[in-house]
Amino acid sequence: MLKTAPIRAYIPASDISRARKFYEQSVGLTPKEEYAGGVIYQCGGAEAFLYQTHNAGTSKASQAYWQVDDVEAEVSELKRRGVVFEEYDMPGLKTHNSIATGGGAKTAWFKDTEGNILAISQRL
Repeated sequence: MLKTAPIRAYIPASDISRARKFYEQSVGLTPKEEYAGGVIYQCGGAEAFLYQTHNAGTSKASQAYWQVDDVEAEVSELKRRGVVFEEYDMPGLKTHNSIATGGGAKTAWFKDTEGNILAISQRL
């Protein structure tokens, strides 16, 4: 049954080498396994599969998010590593120092080298 099976995130990349450099050097992930031309990263109890496709960066929505205990600390560390966060100022969504508060969470979004949107979120 699906309710007991692990779910994994897909992260599309048009350039695997460029994307790996970003995820491993800027984000700080460690490859768990190379698989089918891509790479699997272990994040907490879940996995993300970075794979080659020409459709990378075409989604206007977040691909995945990390649930963290301290979003400010994570954003600060990632900025120190060179990650650039999205800044939003629109009805219902405004970031302050790259973080938006609302809907029971504090969340920050960034794009990877492939144009995918990812997020870091802290439940309140």
